Amino acid sequence: MSQLTGKVAIVTGASRGIGRAIALKLASNGASIIVNYAGNSAKAQETVEDIKKLGVTAHAVQADVSKISEINKLFDQTIEQFGKIDILVNNAGINIYKPITEVTEEDFDKIFDINVKGTYFACQQAALRMAESGRIINFSSTTTVMMLPTYSAYVATKGAIEQMTRVLAKELGSKGITVNVVSPGPTDTELFREGKSEEAINRFAQMAALGRLGKVQDIADVVAFLASDEARWITGQNIRVNGGIA
Repeated sequence: MSQLTGKVAIVTGASRGIGRAIALKLASNGASIIVNYAGNSAKAQETVEDIKKLGVTAHAVQADVSKISEINKLFDQTIEQFGKIDILVNNAGINIYKPITEVTEEDFDKIFDINVKGTYFACQQAALRMAESGRIINFSSTTTVMMLPTYSAYVATKGAIEQMTRVLAKELGSKGITVNVVSPGPTDTELFREGKSEEAINRFAQMAALGRLGKVQDIADVVAFLASDEARWITGQNIRVNGGIA
């Protein structure tokens, strides 16, 4: 429980799925948590209440990370509540499954605004406000190396995140801030199952060397490690948490 005691973490997209699991894991290690959400206040508050049962403090903050003004508000409210920021987990993101011939300008702008712009400007705020020896954990995806049809717009955003992570690790290293990226494989969440048949889901599971889908806890455990002092010598890295799928 003491590993992250006294630390303050922002987890974007923390009302459900992987983000919720990360928020709960960091809280179980002692961190105070800002649960960011875009629209589902009920789920966000449920996450907050579950965190409080672990004996730490949490607050839900609504902010649409595709808008810079909203990102600034998220950081403002974190500083207002806790006085500092030690950990930023840029988990919020969306996917659009379409062949390139069907991707519209609106689709392209939406996915880049949330996935890339949101991550980039949250990192900017962290660079300005994060405590010395802070931790930034960004999110990519193992799909960047899987050549999956209909994923072109999505992997374009995730490739951008991987490259910005490498550069920011170098930029922020003098402040002791580490910047890493986690790339999950297929993970059993509501979002992953949406629009997929059981047959398709089973195919994804069998592609992994370990023969199953990832679980949200598999991802959360790695994020918690990267947020800890044990990972102090790891920065600029892409950790593929995927059960050996690629």
